[in-house]
Amino acid sequence: MPIKPIFSSMEISASGLTANRDWMDAIAENLANAQTTRTAEGGPYKRKEAAFSEVVKQARQPRRLPEHRLSMETTHSNHQIGMEDQQRQAAPRMQGVEASIGEDAGEPRLVYDPDHPDANGEGYVAYPDVEVVKEMVDLITASRSYEANVTALNTAKIMNKKALEI
Repeated sequence: MPIKPIFSSMEISASGLTANRDWMDAIAENLANAQTTRTAEGGPYKRKEAAFSEVVKQARQPRRLPEHRLSMETTHSNHQIGMEDQQRQAAPRMQGVEASIGEDAGEPRLVYDPDHPDANGEGYVAYPDVEVVKEMVDLITASRSYEANVTALNTAKIMNKKALEI
């Protein structure tokens, strides 16, 4: 069985930190534009949302160990000892997470305000489909997840440091 690199858990936590930061940036943009009725592209602001996906990448190929053969021997208590053709196999796969930020496909909210400069012919203004309460709940969730990744990163750092002291 291949040995995992010592820093793989730290890389996974770091990818989680980056993904959560991207999510919090999208939430901040949504909150800042919750009342934006006109954008450069035309129409109201479109809410941003994060979609998380697993990232699997091949780690660096470890150095191949030379082939060797050992004969099996039987000890005086009838135990067998020895190894045959031990070689390190393919490198372990490291995983992480990433957030891709895209526009929500939701429809804008229509609010009746005939005096607004962006009102349509019927007097309705199209506002972004941003619910402030939902965005705040998402922000709390993202920040707690960020904190959990910081804790995991610090724990891995302490464990690696202790392992090096052995």
